[in-house]
Amino acid sequence: MKAAVYYAPNDLRIEERPTPSITSAEMLIKVAYCANCGSDVRTWRFGARNITHPITMGHELTGTIVEIGSAVAGFSPGQHVAVAPAVPCGECPYCRRGVQTMCDNLRSIGNEYHGGFAEFMVVPPPAIRTGCVYNVPDRLPLEEAALAEPLAGAINGQELLNVGMEDTVVVLGAGPLRCMHADLAKVRGAGKVMVADIQPRRLEMARPFAADILIDITAEDLQGRVLEETGGAGASVVIVAAPSGKEQEQALTLAAKQGRVSFFGGLPKSDPCINLDANIVHYRELFLMGAYGSKPRHNRMALDLLAAGRIHVSALISALVPLDRIIEALEMVSRGEALKVIVKPESDGA
Repeated sequence: MKAAVYYAPNDLRIEERPTPSITSAEMLIKVAYCANCGSDVRTWRFGARNITHPITMGHELTGTIVEIGSAVAGFSPGQHVAVAPAVPCGECPYCRRGVQTMCDNLRSIGNEYHGGFAEFMVVPPPAIRTGCVYNVPDRLPLEEAALAEPLAGAINGQELLNVGMEDTVVVLGAGPLRCMHADLAKVRGAGKVMVADIQPRRLEMARPFAADILIDITAEDLQGRVLEETGGAGASVVIVAAPSGKEQEQALTLAAKQGRVSFFGGLPKSDPCINLDANIVHYRELFLMGAYGSKPRHNRMALDLLAAGRIHVSALISALVPLDRIIEALEMVSRGEALKVIVKPESDGA
């Protein structure tokens, strides 16, 4: 089979490898689609702290079960499935509390386990045991189901924020997750959603989604526009879905009294610190929180939302490419020319 194997930063190779065999506690899937994530671009260029190499990359994936181990129950060959890539241990104190995003032993497909940029992939036992494998509804195209994982992350973030009725939401950034946040906030009942970005081209890509207002930060004052749209109060929810310390700092100035601010996007490990005006947090009684990954159940919720057509996910798919063009796909995302590029591994086998 073909696989995109990561060896080191800027060293991703398309290789011929044997189709993997499975143990009694595993399953083998034929990968249908694997979407390209911004974290894939960062890993390809700079590496990742927790990556095992050589490793087959790719974690936003769907496929068809072709073989099941004798100890695996509840699945059958021929099922279309999506796999949540963040695999909790199920045993640590956080897992026992149902907070799998904070699992002490969290491992991930595409970093520690071989991933979906290949024709076939083994689903590891912990992923099966902790409920990371889900049946894809028949009415949902598999290429759209591959985007359940990033949507699950947005669901986790908005659950933490408790986004709901009458909220005014500002999302900073207009990439794929920013667009999902806009749609999801409307699904959860938000009254007004604004999306802001410094790149007009990427902002234009957000037009098919549920944002009521698109704000080009290069052309107008963001704080002034948010205050204008909220009668001078500010937004009840601000989501920073971009790896920008400057936007994290600015987010506090956009929030209303007792507003909720989410640092949804992480910062580069080489520059993780910001200048935070603690008096704004203090005097406005702001709630400042992070959001990291998703729980397995969020992936089921994401598939249900996608199947119901509640998230305009088809508008995110900019291109569909074969595995041989994975580097081209990574470059397209890196240059901001595409929201999501989806890889369709070629296969000669079953």
